[in-house]
Amino acid sequence: MTINQSPLQPTPVGAFRFNTDSSKLEYYDGNQWVNVSSTSPETQTGGTRGLFYSGANTADDVIQFINISTIGNATDFGNAAVSSNKAASFASRTRGFKAGGSPATNSIEFVTISSTGNGTDFGDLANQYSNNCGLSNSTRGVIGPGETPSSSRFNAIEYVTMSSSGNSVDFGDSTNPNQIGNNAGMASPTRGIMAGGSIPSTPVVATIDYITTSTTGNASDFGDLQTAQERVGCCSNAVRGVITSGAPSVSNTIQYLTIATLGDTLDFGDATTSSYGKTGMASPTRGVWGSAYGPAATDVIEYVHIMTTGNALDFGNLLADRRKTQGSSNGHGGLG
Repeated sequence: MTINQSPLQPTPVGAFRFNTDSSKLEYYDGNQWVNVSSTSPETQTGGTRGLFYSGANTADDVIQFINISTIGNATDFGNAAVSSNKAASFASRTRGFKAGGSPATNSIEFVTISSTGNGTDFGDLANQYSNNCGLSNSTRGVIGPGETPSSSRFNAIEYVTMSSSGNSVDFGDSTNPNQIGNNAGMASPTRGIMAGGSIPSTPVVATIDYITTSTTGNASDFGDLQTAQERVGCCSNAVRGVITSGAPSVSNTIQYLTIATLGDTLDFGDATTSSYGKTGMASPTRGVWGSAYGPAATDVIEYVHIMTTGNALDFGNLLADRRKTQGSSNGHGGLG
């Protein structure tokens, strides 16, 4: 019989234990004990594989990939089913997704991350959206608020079950009733985070929202960015989220937060370049950003060690200068 005893001190976030009842290794995410996945990017792709999905400045349908555990230049993966940019992106262990984008589309498509090849149709969003954010846990992909072809914002959140195919389903609404776009997403296995953005009445906000990914319902307030920004670049492991600078006050600032808690972001360090709209992706140990929305497109890829603080380091280069690109990986924080 298992006897539960209160710990002598609070369990630290990231602690491990072996559950003798389930015979599984677990880690503490700040809210609950979560099973350590029996699959891993190491067995599937030789390390966490990151995707740079579509974009602009060269052909909009190009997909590139990197191995986040190493350093080096991106490699050609294939082509998107629909040529678009400024879309939402998210991933499971096996599939990488792109949802919506500009030119206006409601298309959702996916690729199989362990292989290379072209995108495949998955289903449709409720409407044609761009400048929206994406995040996921191991089963559910969530598409956050964005804007319509007329540039009006919306506050609806939608989701899909990544192992199947079909159209998105309503999840709830963001905390901002005036609609929001140009935000960015990241996740732990239990929580989804949506940071920054812009709304019609106030051009830029510092708002950070969160949701419980496995449920449905409206988002709740998490805290604030250090300054009001849109087009920030987000990535996370299961414990910590890391955020690069956005617009309009373009800088090289990197911020971070602990996903299981609530509160404002803290200073992490500096990026290698001062730009905004960077595409984020992560492994359990590294956060990576590549490309930029502005002030100019770039081929720079940089990385940080998520659980430390410090300045970003050079990773390599994309195949060409890119902007308005979507990023995801098979080892991000929502997957545990």
